Amino acid sequence: MSVKQGPVGTMLTAMVTPFQADGTLDLEGAQVLAKHLVDMQANDGLILNGTTGESPTTSDQEKADLIRAVREAVGARIHIVAGVGTYDTAHSVHLAREAEAAGADALLVVSPYYSRPPQEGLFEHFRTVADATELPVITYDIPKRTGVAIEVETMVRLAEHPRIIANKDAKGDLDAAQWAMRRTDLAWYSGDDILNLPLLAVGAHGFISVVGHIVGERLAAMAAAFRAGRVDDAVEMNRALLPVYAGIFRTQGVILTKAALALQGLPGGPLRLPLIDATPAQVDQLRVDLHEAGVEIEARA
Repeated sequence: MSVKQGPVGTMLTAMVTPFQADGTLDLEGAQVLAKHLVDMQANDGLILNGTTGESPTTSDQEKADLIRAVREAVGARIHIVAGVGTYDTAHSVHLAREAEAAGADALLVVSPYYSRPPQEGLFEHFRTVADATELPVITYDIPKRTGVAIEVETMVRLAEHPRIIANKDAKGDLDAAQWAMRRTDLAWYSGDDILNLPLLAVGAHGFISVVGHIVGERLAAMAAAFRAGRVDDAVEMNRALLPVYAGIFRTQGVILTKAALALQGLPGGPLRLPLIDATPAQVDQLRVDLHEAGVEIEARA
């Protein structure tokens, strides 16, 4: 059995954006967290300024500063993928060019949200952003947030663009995923942690994960086991991780991810409204969930 290495690696975490106690950007904290995710959690790449990075609440300047700071911290060891998608194509183009100038290796472009464009509008949006820089583009299909799915026929057309190289799949539709993988040469990344192993089984290349903050090394090991043909081992690894998948998403994923980082003494800080910090009861339940999955919560000295 073989699973191809994806163009930006196998294990990528959609990194939170650390903030100071007063809500300002914590660039030093971001550097510490990025190094931890690479050195301790086996990440091949990091997604910056995505949903988990609270991108709707960070300024264009903060987004560029974050890319520069993380690049300085990790050098060329990993792929830095910058989230640049918005509901405004012109603004997405601007962010794409800013990300390229700041040192990103690739772009993650989510479907325009709120406006719910038709498929032709989706196609033109992604094409326009892909034409704006020399960077490779990963489309991001998450209709539960955007209100519109990228249909298979649209994905087939997008795959003809020389810089659209991959898709982050958070659609929860294994039928559509398999047809799109059959009909295109796009690299496929699971964007929904509960479907990490099922998507590998039908041809995905890797993960763009939220729980990778906590169990990235175990996800990388699961992918390696599956790639080596040790399917039973991969299944057991996945089952052991189910409490983490469930626990981090008992409420909005960023909330409990930052709570988990705080338990480990890692940078994360508060959230920006409209997101709010985890309650004491939610943190207590998170401890239970992580313990059930064998995740040791020990604050760093």
